[in-house]
Amino acid sequence: MGSYYGSSSTRGLCKRELGGVIFGATKTTINECLQKKLFGLPSQHFGFVKKIEPGLPLFLFNYTDRTLLGIFEAASSGQMNIDPYAWTCDGSRKTAYPAQVHIRVRLQCEVLTENQFKPIIVNNYHTLYHFWFELDHAQANQLLSLLASQAISCPRTTLTPRNTTKHITSFPLAEVVRGNLKSAKSFPINIKQVKSCNTITEKDVICMKLKELALKHKRMAPTAPSDEYYARPKLVGRALVSPYCKNEFVTAEKKKDNPANLPKSHPMIPDQLIEKVKEMMASKAMQNDKTNHLEEKIAFLEQNLADAQDEIKKLKGTRNMSELETYVGPQEYIDLKSNEINLADDRILLVGGYDGRSWLSSLDCYSPSQNLIKSLNPMNSKRCYAAASKLESELFVFGGGTCGQWFDTVESYDPLADRWTTCPPLNKKNGSLAGATVNDKIYVVGGGNGVDCYSTVEMLDFDIGAWIPSRSMLEKRFALAAAELNGALYVAGGYDGKNYLRTAERFDPREHSWKKIECMSTMRGCPSMVVLDEKIYVLGGFDGKTMVSTVEIYDPRRGSWVFGEPMNSPRGFSAAAVTKDSIYIIGGIKSGDEINGTVECYKEGRGWEMTNTNDACRRCFFSAIAL
Repeated sequence: MGSYYGSSSTRGLCKRELGGVIFGATKTTINECLQKKLFGLPSQHFGFVKKIEPGLPLFLFNYTDRTLLGIFEAASSGQMNIDPYAWTCDGSRKTAYPAQVHIRVRLQCEVLTENQFKPIIVNNYHTLYHFWFELDHAQANQLLSLLASQAISCPRTTLTPRNTTKHITSFPLAEVVRGNLKSAKSFPINIKQVKSCNTITEKDVICMKLKELALKHKRMAPTAPSDEYYARPKLVGRALVSPYCKNEFVTAEKKKDNPANLPKSHPMIPDQLIEKVKEMMASKAMQNDKTNHLEEKIAFLEQNLADAQDEIKKLKGTRNMSELETYVGPQEYIDLKSNEINLADDRILLVGGYDGRSWLSSLDCYSPSQNLIKSLNPMNSKRCYAAASKLESELFVFGGGTCGQWFDTVESYDPLADRWTTCPPLNKKNGSLAGATVNDKIYVVGGGNGVDCYSTVEMLDFDIGAWIPSRSMLEKRFALAAAELNGALYVAGGYDGKNYLRTAERFDPREHSWKKIECMSTMRGCPSMVVLDEKIYVLGGFDGKTMVSTVEIYDPRRGSWVFGEPMNSPRGFSAAAVTKDSIYIIGGIKSGDEINGTVECYKEGRGWEMTNTNDACRRCFFSAIAL
C-alpha cells in the first residue's frame, strides 16, 4: 500500500471526533485497492481504523504522484485481516497492511494535487512530506466540498487513477440522495453530509425528489418555472450541480434538466406534497432539539464525573484502597503495605531479560524514588538481548532472542492503552544490538546472530512501513551501546568478532556519514550508555577479562573522554535510564553468572548512591526506557 504509520501518524481523535480517514497507496498497489474495493494500513493504525463505521468518508492518497482520490466511503467497519493476503506479490505471505476496510465510491471526482488539498489539512503535516491520516469533521467536510466541486458528471463512468488502466464503478451523488429518500439505511450518508458537499439546503434536496416524482406521474398542469428554480442546484446527469459551482457542465445533459426545455405537460409539486415537506422539516427540527438536549445532558454528566474524580483524589488518604488495582493509571501507583496511592514522575520501563531462572516477556514500570514496580501487559514473546527506543510516547522493542535463537521481530507498546502491536520485522535476525531515536526516526545499529557480527544500520521508514538499510558503521559491533545527542547518533564499544572495542563513532543524518571520535580508555563490551547534561556516559561493561565498574564521559564540545566517578558495583548487560536529572543503572551481570540485584543512582555533585533494592530488578540482558 505504501502507507504511513507509527506513533507520529496518529492524532488520537476519538470516535465522535473522527470525520474521515485518508488511506495510502502507490502506483503498484492502487489498482488492487480499487479492484478489490479494499483499503488497508499497517497494524499500528488499527487504533483509529477500528473506529471507522459504514458511511464514514474515506480518501486515497497516491504516494507516487502525491495526489488525492475520492470521494469514497466505508462499506464496512474497520477490521483486521479482511483479506490476509492483500497487496502481496503471490499471496504466499501475510499482508503488511492488515488494518482494513471495505469501501465503495460515493462520488467520482477529479484527483486533487497536493497543492490543492494541503491547505485544508495543513495542521496534519508534522514534517514537510508526512501528515496524519485522521481527519476531523471540519477537514473532512472541506475535502468533500472541494472534491464535489470537481465531480465527473458522466453516469456510470469509471474512476481511473493516473497512469493506470483498471477501474471501478462509480456511484454518483444523486444516487445517494435518492437512496436516502427511499430508506435511511439504503446508503450511509445523511442530508447534512450532502449539504456540506454541495452547498444546498435540505428543503432543496427534498423538493428536487418531489419534482422527479411529480414528473414521473404527470399529475398536474404545466406552469412556467420561477426564477428561484434556476438559482437552486440542479441534477446534471447523475450529479448535483450548484449554479455557483466553478465546474460547469454543458451539452445535452444540462439542457435535459433545464425546465425551460421541458414539454408543456411538465407538472409542478402538489400542495399536499409541500405540506408533507413542512411536516418533515418540523420533525427534523424536533429531532435536532432532542439531540441538543442529549448533548447537554452528556456534558453535564461528564462534568459530574470530573468533579467526582477530584473528590476521590482529595479523599484518597482516608479511604481504604485495598480493593483497588495495584496500578491505577499511567502515573499512579499503590503501595500495598500502606494502601495509599502515590504519584510517580520517575517511571522507568523494564523490558524483558533474564532473572536467573527464566527468560522474560515481561514489561514492568519501576519507580526508583518509591521502590515500586507494577507489571504491565507483557510482550508477545520472551525477549532478551533486545534493543529498545521511544518515539514520542510509544516504546519500540527490536530483535533479541532466547536460548541461542535470534529474532527479527519488532513490537511497539502504547503506555496509555497498555497494549502491544506487531511492527514490520527487521531485515535479518539480530541480537545484542542497540537502538535510538534521532529526529523522529528510529535506528537499529550493530548486533549479530551468534555467528556474524554486524556493522549494519537499519532505519524504520514510516512512509513504506518497512526497515530500510542506512549507512553502515565503520566497524562491526556486537553488544554495543548507543544514544542520541543533539540530533546525532553515538555508538561506543562492543565486540567485532575478535576483540572487545574501545572505539566510538558518530553518525550525523544530515551528512549521512559516520565519523570516528576519540577512543575510550577502556575496552567495553555490553556497556550501557545514557545522556545527561549534554554529555554521554558509558557505564560498565566487559573489558575482555572481567566486568568493570568504571564510567567514561564524552563531551562533544571538547571532543574528548574523561573518567567519571566509578559505580559501587561492576556491571555488564545492565540497563540504564535518565529521569529527574539522575542516572539509574539497574541489574546486569556482576561476574560469571552472578546477577546484580541492586540499583544505583548518580546525580552530579553527589556521585553514585545505592538505592533500595527490589527483587524485580534482579535481571540482565534487558532494556530500560524512561517515560
